[in-house]
Amino acid sequence: MKAVIINEYGDNAVVRYTDVDRPEPNASEVLVKVHAAGVNPVDWKIRSGAGQRMGMTLPIHLGGEIAGAVEKLGDGVEGFAEGEAVYGIINAGGFAEYAIAKATDLVGKPANIDFIHAAGVPLGALTAWQAMFDLAKLAGGQRLLITNSSGGVGSLAVQIAKAKGAHVTAMASSRNEQYVRSLGADAFIDYTNQHFENVARDMDVVFDTVGGDTFQRAFRVLKKGGFLVTAVSFPKDEAQQYGVGAARVLCKSNAAQLASISQLVEAGKLNINVATVLPLPEVKQALALSEEGRTRGKIVLQIV
Repeated sequence: MKAVIINEYGDNAVVRYTDVDRPEPNASEVLVKVHAAGVNPVDWKIRSGAGQRMGMTLPIHLGGEIAGAVEKLGDGVEGFAEGEAVYGIINAGGFAEYAIAKATDLVGKPANIDFIHAAGVPLGALTAWQAMFDLAKLAGGQRLLITNSSGGVGSLAVQIAKAKGAHVTAMASSRNEQYVRSLGADAFIDYTNQHFENVARDMDVVFDTVGGDTFQRAFRVLKKGGFLVTAVSFPKDEAQQYGVGAARVLCKSNAAQLASISQLVEAGKLNINVATVLPLPEVKQALALSEEGRTRGKIVLQIV
């Protein structure tokens, strides 16, 4: 089968689209015929060297977000049938014609979206869910600021937070205002024309996916006892200084949460914006687009 691997760390020159043996599922595993795979910043970060820091061993099979059909069940797997449409986050190897997943990492694909859009859901939606609800304990009626509301994670966070009854202030550039408001944002801040910390006030929660100076300034908009959760920075002692809480979200596969997210998709409360679809052989272009960081919406590799 065809797959995307790296044998060394570096830029896109080390990425290989090549033939490998089709894997076989062990006990409690599922072999998935991959129809589409989401492309995320973690993919090019692994390629660039983060794989070593994450404890991965070369050669590395890239890709961790898939949508496809069950091809074969390992021993002891129940609750799935061959041919069933599924999606989820896997450890590695999603940029391939077939991939191995733990049975506990997959759920049924929402019936009202295709494989392309399904491949854009799990990582971003679970990151937002775990950041806002598991760490920040966001509840209905609370005030939330999302620092990059037009990105792959932020755009899903806006919709998930609104579905749970939060008041959402969304931050993005002026060109994305109409898009972000269409997601359900209650208020909008154009960061290119104003300092957001002079506009946002008394937030219960900030969800930051920008980092750097934005992350540091975001502490100023929280009420006492509020919470800042970030997907990109590593909080130090800033929270204590401002009398708030802070944490970094590290997304983990969670089938129960993904099933709840699927319900939002099927109810029409969570829509996925796919910006770019490329065939698997053009994986280098997909990684380059992700690394540029200017794409609004999801980048997806189409495999079937």
